[in-house]
Amino acid sequence: MKLTEKQVRYVAGLANLNLTDEEIDRMVHDLGGILEHMDRLAAIDTEGVEPMAQVLYDAEETATLRPDVERAPLDNTVALANAPARGSGYFKVPKVIER
Repeated sequence: MKLTEKQVRYVAGLANLNLTDEEIDRMVHDLGGILEHMDRLAAIDTEGVEPMAQVLYDAEETATLRPDVERAPLDNTVALANAPARGSGYFKVPKVIER
């Protein structure tokens, strides 16, 4: 799949990024290379290959997971205790999207 400059500009707009023409050119090249690599991976024949749920260890199925222990959920008051701004039981954050 060939990535176009128009597509990069569109995605940059969705992400609210102001990219220079040089950055756009670099993104077309870099992201295009990633998509080409993904196409090559998709073309690999994996017929007969067992799916792997855990690739790090040959031990038990949950070898890298912590024990599943039930515990009480975090209380709203405790969760907001260190918040720099809060109100009506919620975190208050500055507005980040302005168009």
